[in-house]
Amino acid sequence: MNTTLRLADYLVLAGFFVVMLWIGFAYAARMKNLRDFFGGGRHVPWWIAGISLYMTTFSAFAFVSYSAVAYTEGFVAVSVWWFGIPGCLLTARFLASRWRRAATTSPLEYIETRFSHALRQCFSWFGIPLVVLDDALKLYVIGKMVSISLGLGGNDALMWSILGCAAIMVLYTLLGGLWAVLVTDFVQFVVIALGVLVLIPLAYIRAGGAQAIIENVPPGFFHLSSTGFPWPWLLSFSVILTLTYAVRWSYVQRFYVVRTDIEARKVGYLVAALTFIGPPLLFFPAVAARVFLPDVASANDVYPLLCKALLPVGMMGVIIAAMFSATMSTLSGDYNAVASVVTNDILKRLFFRESSEKTLVRIGRLATLGAGLLSTIIAVGLARTEGLTNLVKVMAELFTVLLPPVALPMLAGLLSKRASNRGAIAGFAAGAVVGIPAYALSFVYTDWQHLREIQYLTWITLTPTALGLVLGSLLWPDFPEKQRFVAEFLHGLHRHEPDSKPEPRQREDVAFAMRIIGAICAFLGLVLATATISTAGLSAAWISVISGAVLILGGGAAWNWGRKAMVAVATEHSE
Repeated sequence: MNTTLRLADYLVLAGFFVVMLWIGFAYAARMKNLRDFFGGGRHVPWWIAGISLYMTTFSAFAFVSYSAVAYTEGFVAVSVWWFGIPGCLLTARFLASRWRRAATTSPLEYIETRFSHALRQCFSWFGIPLVVLDDALKLYVIGKMVSISLGLGGNDALMWSILGCAAIMVLYTLLGGLWAVLVTDFVQFVVIALGVLVLIPLAYIRAGGAQAIIENVPPGFFHLSSTGFPWPWLLSFSVILTLTYAVRWSYVQRFYVVRTDIEARKVGYLVAALTFIGPPLLFFPAVAARVFLPDVASANDVYPLLCKALLPVGMMGVIIAAMFSATMSTLSGDYNAVASVVTNDILKRLFFRESSEKTLVRIGRLATLGAGLLSTIIAVGLARTEGLTNLVKVMAELFTVLLPPVALPMLAGLLSKRASNRGAIAGFAAGAVVGIPAYALSFVYTDWQHLREIQYLTWITLTPTALGLVLGSLLWPDFPEKQRFVAEFLHGLHRHEPDSKPEPRQREDVAFAMRIIGAICAFLGLVLATATISTAGLSAAWISVISGAVLILGGGAAWNWGRKAMVAVATEHSE
């Protein structure tokens, strides 16, 4: 078993970190206003936004925690992901275009127009802890992954891994804004795809083929549900996943950065397709590891351990880069989305109404830094906490208790003219007042532990929110003048918008992004190929060399496409 990284692996990691930071610097000067910094100028093509949204849906959390579920309980790890596909499709069909019209620089800015300033502030302050806590949990996981992969032990090593990861992600996000996040997401998608596609056949061969895998797994291993994840849990969690796709800040952001309503819907459809294809490929190696790693002490360690057991020199660096990539994508997207809410919905609205766009971009960067620091502090605290085992359920509990009180009123505001301001406030208050104490009491009283189970907690928070929203809207409807205003607002979200030809600035932004993506992929391929040949020789590193060549060719093609597009735009300007 390969228990330590080689020089080539470290060179690949170093090259990866350098280019991630370089993306931030490359885009820093292009961020002229908040629309650019938080909305990409609405120049983002749907396929970049879709891949970015898909990358935002998982992190090293998926590699580590869901692989642990796949190793111990089987195919249900895929089921958990697939139960989110209906919500993704519904969001694409009914909400994507509405989000593109309702928001430009923040997913909560429409709340003041649709409901009130007070509710906008409530949702802003209440939503930040959910995102920050979720990000802290993901930082903890990536720190654990890195410390194990590097052969480091102890809480100090875990803490420094967390700090290092956080510093890189925060820096490129606060420098380059949303475009930097989107471009890094695309590169990270390529890196992850490369690492996973190399690992799958190696795991299959090491396990002895399909027959050996089937014979060595427990009964029911390929069922859609399991003892730990029964049908009531899965069905309840699918409701939470639907709400997540519909209103999570970093997800919504990908719908309103594209050019047209049609492209916004394509973003959601692409994510649904990738969510169907990706999980079986991602978690297959963990299932195969049941054969050749039967006695893993902690299931959360299975992915780094099987990578050590299988991957040739150089590719271990790619896989660790993929772990970083997944988490970087999620966290950088969250940092940018949280910063957009803090800047637009809190600071600008309350304190900096007359500030220039240049000043607001600076404030946005400081807000990004603040979000990153807060999640890092919490992650370091988690690193010193014992007993964090089933991280999938911890994450699910956080979303279940904090998401519905905000999500239902937000959706009602986009879809129904009957939802009133006081009804939305009543729904939010009812869900929060019932859900949070119930969750807290489940830790205080042993007999109440079942309250934190998803199949109960979902409905404990969802039901009072829905009742408060409906009854409050019936008892306290908006005034007639407000009702007319809301009807006009919703009509504006529903009207058909004809397609139009991209403007030169839009095409220039896309061409610039493709040149950046191409150059980075080619550079990473060159580092992978040369580092492995020079340190291990072709016979020991031929897989890594072929992978590097694929990156070089693909990167070269992307760069050339971007170059031609830039020339075409320049020619059009000169004419």
